[in-house]
Amino acid sequence: MVAYIPSYANPLPTFQPAMRVIAGISNTSPVLITTTFAHQYITNTIVRLDIPLGFGMQALNQQFGPITVISPTTFTMPIDTTNLEPFVLPSGFPPGYQDAQVVPIAEANSILTAATQNVLPYSAT
Repeated sequence: MVAYIPSYANPLPTFQPAMRVIAGISNTSPVLITTTFAHQYITNTIVRLDIPLGFGMQALNQQFGPITVISPTTFTMPIDTTNLEPFVLPSGFPPGYQDAQVVPIAEANSILTAATQNVLPYSAT
């Protein structure tokens, strides 16, 4: 199955860390979140989850916390989702459709790793 990647979800955004579209959320503890392409996050980035109606797992909407990076497209958060309704991708993408998103909002101030990395711009030589 080819993942749906909306045109506004740029794999190489100018500003880092950037919003990413959620492809899947597990019913586990800790919760495992999968993005549609490489998220480029680092462990201890603090993210907020935006889960619109129609995706299930509505209890996670607007939840935030630090992440632990597992792979280029997955990370965990210290949230127990074992008893929540499952996350599902809607079968169609109507006009005005809102994707489930991960939005970076902060970083653990004990490390500040991302704040010291200059990744702008990608085309610089």
